[in-house]
This record gives sequence, C-alpha cells and structure tokens, in this order.
Amino acid sequence: MITITLLGTGATMPLPDRALTAVHLAYGGRSILFDCGEGTQSAARKAHVSLMKTDLIALTHYHGDHIFGLPGLLQSYGCLGRISPLVITGPEGLEEAMHPILQLCGPLPFDVRLFPLNAEGSQICDILPWWDNEGFLFPFQTCHRVVSCGYRFFLHRPGKFDSHAAETLNIPKPLWGLLQHGSPVTLEDGKKVLPEQVLGPARNGLSVVFSGDTAPCESLTAAAAEADLFICEATYGEDSFSEQAEKYGHCTFSQAAQTATDASAKRLWLAHFSQIMENPEDFLPYAQAVFPSAVCGSDGMSITLRFEEEYLSS
Repeated sequence: MITITLLGTGATMPLPDRALTAVHLAYGGRSILFDCGEGTQSAARKAHVSLMKTDLIALTHYHGDHIFGLPGLLQSYGCLGRISPLVITGPEGLEEAMHPILQLCGPLPFDVRLFPLNAEGSQICDILPWWDNEGFLFPFQTCHRVVSCGYRFFLHRPGKFDSHAAETLNIPKPLWGLLQHGSPVTLEDGKKVLPEQVLGPARNGLSVVFSGDTAPCESLTAAAAEADLFICEATYGEDSFSEQAEKYGHCTFSQAAQTATDASAKRLWLAHFSQIMENPEDFLPYAQAVFPSAVCGSDGMSITLRFEEEYLSS
C-alpha cells in the first residue's frame, strides 16, 4: 500500500493555511518527498508526517515555490542528527540549482547525493540500493516556462507465491521472501531459482502521478493513464484564465479535469492554487463538470491506496 499526503497546495507565495508545493509518499517504511516549497516542515508537523527518514527528494523544476523549503529542511536534518545519505533528483540543471542551496546549508553530517533521472525512468533500488526492487519512478516532460518534469510512481505487485512449487524445488523457507520480491536465489547445490518459477502472473500494481507545474500536454495525459491517484496542478479556477494559464505554463481547473478524463485516472486531486483564489473550492464546479469526482487538495489531505485484493478482503 502507498500513503500520500499533501504538504503544500499553494503557488507563488504561502498563505496561513496553504504552504507551497510539496507531496509526501510513503510505503513499507520508506518515503519520497516531491518538491519542497516554503512551509513544508510546518505543514508536515501539522499533518503528523515525519520527514526525518525521507530517502529521496524528487524535484520537478527549480522555481522558488518548489525548492525554497530545502535549505531549512536540510539544516533541520543536521540538527536532528541525521547521518543516513539523502538523494535528491530532478531534471536537467540539478547540480547548478542545488549548488547555492547546499552552500547556504553549510557542512552537513550526512551525504547529499544528486542523481539526475533519465527519461526512461529508474527502478528505485537503482537510485537507493537499500530499497527493494518493487518501486519505479518515471519522470516525464511537462510544459512549463522552464525545463520541468512530473513523476509517475509505480509500485509493482508480484504474482502470488506458489508454496507448493517452492517445496517441490526444495527451496528453504528463509529464501522464499527474496523470491517473492523478485530476486533470484542460489541453493546449496549451486542450482539457481528464478522468481518466475514460483510466482504466478503479475497482479495490478499501484500508481501515483504528480504533475508538477505544467500546461496541458500529451506527455501529462500519457503519464496519468489509469493512475490510482493523479495530483494535478490547477493554478487557475475559472476558464477565463485559460490564456494566462497557457502563457505561464499552467492549468485551469477544467483543463486538469479534462486531462484526468482523457487519461482515465481513477482519482483527481487538484493542487498548486494561485493566491488569487481565496477559496479554491468555490471553483470546483469547473472541474467536476468534466471529472465529477475531482476534489480540491488541501494541506494535510491524505489517502492510503491499497492493492485490489486488499480492498476485496476488507
């Protein structure tokens, strides 16, 4: 299962109840922070989300409202005694953008490792060797004023483990877990056993898509295809702002909803609201006319996504 929490749903400037862009994703004791706008730490405390053990910070681009929370967060990690390495990833220009931020932080008691993602996506264990091999992170190009990307996180669901097949192959039970998680094992007699020998067909996984800042585009629709949760920027509420949205590389509520509809997404959370909208929910009908179940995200909003089998058995 995956738990996603919105930590910042504002754009440009923080408001008393709306920090700037940040989304926390957690599963299996591991976590990713998507963007880190101003107010992320305060929002996390209010939402009872611990950022201390964040493994990866995935940045969509380097505008201030998406990264200005980083210096404070990194210094907090140092003050709280973090020693485990932190990986930061992002699109082209990562090292140049992070240089002044790391200079501001000064010496830190942990390693900050910069890892630019390639366009094909990466298995999380390739970026973070201490993770299992079931999580994939796919960046996709977005349409903003600067080089930018969004992210699709996919949690693989392996096929059911066939204990009878494992016993027939004389595989010791302590090795079953490795096979269940997709790793081959070697028996004492030197025989190698592959996961597919003891696993059934792969089952439906879970996917979460975070748009970052973008105007509507084909790559966004493709990335959001059948997503269990699609978190889409919706900077402007009214359709009358569509020209302004196009100029600055953003979406209106109805454009975000149309993207979710075209992508057959299962859930749509709107976020990244302009400060000109005092109450984003006043404009929700624009989205719900296109995607009826669309909701306005709010700081602290959270959901736990479970595999289909878990829903059926609960």
